[in-house]
Amino acid sequence: MTTLQEPPPTGGPTGQVGLSETADGRPVPTAWQRARGRLTEADARLQGRAAAWGAAIGVALLAFAMRLWHLGSPHRFAFDETYYAKDAWGLLNQGFVRNYQDQVGGKDINDAILDGRTQGIWGDGPSMEVHPEVGKWVIALGEKAFGMDPFGWRISAAVVGALMVLVLCRLARRMTGSTTLGCLAGLLLTFDGLHFVLSRLALLDIFLAFFLLCGVACVVNDRDWFRARLARKIDEVGAASFGPVRGLMFRPWLVAGGVCFGLAIGTKWTAGPPLAAFGLLVWLWSAGARRSFGVRWAVVRSALVDGVPAFAQLVLIAFFVYVVSWTGWLVHADDYEQTLSSTQYTGFTQDNGCTKNADGTRSPNNESDDSATWPTATEPDAHGPAEIVQSLRSLFYYHQDVFTFHSHYLNCSSHPYQSQPSGWPLINRPVGVATDLNARPDQPGCTEADSSGCYYRQVLLIGTPLLWWGGAIALVAAGLLWIGARDWRFGVAVVGSLSTWLPWLRYDDRPIFFFYAIAYLPFMVLAITLCLGTLIGRSRLPSGRRTAGVIVAGSFFVLVVLNFAYFYPILSYETIPKSAWNHRMWFSRWI
Repeated sequence: MTTLQEPPPTGGPTGQVGLSETADGRPVPTAWQRARGRLTEADARLQGRAAAWGAAIGVALLAFAMRLWHLGSPHRFAFDETYYAKDAWGLLNQGFVRNYQDQVGGKDINDAILDGRTQGIWGDGPSMEVHPEVGKWVIALGEKAFGMDPFGWRISAAVVGALMVLVLCRLARRMTGSTTLGCLAGLLLTFDGLHFVLSRLALLDIFLAFFLLCGVACVVNDRDWFRARLARKIDEVGAASFGPVRGLMFRPWLVAGGVCFGLAIGTKWTAGPPLAAFGLLVWLWSAGARRSFGVRWAVVRSALVDGVPAFAQLVLIAFFVYVVSWTGWLVHADDYEQTLSSTQYTGFTQDNGCTKNADGTRSPNNESDDSATWPTATEPDAHGPAEIVQSLRSLFYYHQDVFTFHSHYLNCSSHPYQSQPSGWPLINRPVGVATDLNARPDQPGCTEADSSGCYYRQVLLIGTPLLWWGGAIALVAAGLLWIGARDWRFGVAVVGSLSTWLPWLRYDDRPIFFFYAIAYLPFMVLAITLCLGTLIGRSRLPSGRRTAGVIVAGSFFVLVVLNFAYFYPILSYETIPKSAWNHRMWFSRWI
């Protein structure tokens, strides 16, 4: 007696007879058996993808819940939130960033806003903004949904921080083939202090890091897409000359990557170097794929048939998205021409260094032409297409002013929390974004006479130390494995880390802050994940190596979680005894 689960050897349910055996004597499965086998494999793949996505989403939801808890605390503008939250409100309600008064009715503007006042505090003209607008538009979405209060201007960062965890889970899963390692990468990011705090503040850097990571994920997806398509096309045309070209010119993942990189640059210009670095990797990966299929002079030939289309779909798309992100500015270009065309930056002609003042501060010795203005400011208003060109020219001059600000006018500045980029991997100088060092007489052990304070509260922008110090070692190992083992996956971590870190070394003579390293963080976590995966090995069979690797990976993760928990009070503005706060200041430079 036979069943559908066990078809008869001489035929399937339809009575069709298959071949009896192969040349080497093995039985040949019937068409019914082969079809059912393919369905079973497809079901397994579908179940595997569902499990992988479910696990990644679970990690992201954990990250979101952690960041949502007491999101409105501290109930005040923390650090540069005082700029970006107000800029976002202006974009949301006026379409451009508006200036605002310092005081309203004898009350500080920040206090007035926290009291619920959003009318009668804004000026009529635009305000000078030194960063692009994409990140501020994302902040504005939260303010639109929840209002102009700390929760409203921070909720977008919490959502994007959780989505960043999801993207890293999926990227690590794609690169390692392991759902466990993918979730490990996401969990390490979840329990990093720097990522946790930036996901709870209305600063731009979390949006920069998110869009940048999305762009890299798209580039990695494109690598797999290109190789799979090349493998299918190579049988049609062979490896002669350039190899397959038709069907490989349009690369959808590169277009998506261009959009993401454009949004990243539209948040902060520092996404430019990673775009250039990964653009070169796209070309080299494409050349490597062609060479592996037998194409000679693959690097040169790929530059033409792959590099040029990739440049258009990655870089030019990013540039287009960046310009479009300034639409609000372009619509109000005439307001900017009238108000900002004669700023202190327009007339800058020479930087002669700094003079040290008696109070220890430094002042720039700049030469400038006070009569300098944008050429478009004195031109008659154009109409139709000519008006678009005129507005774009004004935007270009505005960019010149912003570049001058970043490259010259901050050189003589200083800040108590500034840090040298060379020390970021070791957390040389964290940033206190909200601090309350006043005494709490209502707490046990405190008295009114104790002026030094018994209890502290702080939000400190600091990475989880064990994660960062382990990451520094992992990046060195990743570099060696990329070169020695020729493993492209380690190249993603190394190139991502270096392209988001090394460019800052050029500007170490101006105030730079540790939290800028958030763009470097996901690639450092990726390096850790890949190194731990290498320790564990690919084989799933029990072995001494696998056991040792799992113990090392598990122990490292547990230590990172415990280290995060130890620092949690000074990440979340909890009230702790002064002695407990001192115990968490492991180095004097952290104070």
